[in-house]
Amino acid sequence: MSRIRRKKSGRERPASPRGRRAWLVAAVVLLAAGILGVAVARRGGQSPQSSPQVPPAQAGQGAVTALAEDSGFGRLNGRWLRPDGGYVLEIRGADGGGAIEVAYLNPRPIKVARAEATREGSAVKLFVELRAPGYPGSTYTLTYDPKRDQLQGAYFQAALGQTFDVFFTRIK
Repeated sequence: MSRIRRKKSGRERPASPRGRRAWLVAAVVLLAAGILGVAVARRGGQSPQSSPQVPPAQAGQGAVTALAEDSGFGRLNGRWLRPDGGYVLEIRGADGGGAIEVAYLNPRPIKVARAEATREGSAVKLFVELRAPGYPGSTYTLTYDPKRDQLQGAYFQAALGQTFDVFFTRIK
């Protein structure tokens, strides 16, 4: 229903397209928030034991989170510096269920296409795939070393087709 505005001259005119656009944007935002709320409520209803592990081959492109079955990923939370280049992995939201959110900075943010935390025996593993110009499918495959409080492993630089041994130290 459009509102009628009166000019000082007394003539009537319909509401501006800008006003209708604002209502449309507000409706879309509310709809998106509702869908997100339903998705969170559904995910919250599952126990960590019933959440399947997402193997790298099955994870969708553009996904920033992955689930793993075992707990203990919370110790990965924080900012990690790769001293040989100043690169930073920022791990937020790693929890007991294995959900993990990763940002990669060089020094500006680089798109993280996929990030997964898994366990192999007592070892906590982290896999990060980057997708951006200069990083077309470059990956980090890292293992957490609790004695040194470091992430150690390999960086595959896809543009060069080379693999490098790397490590990250926690930024205090």
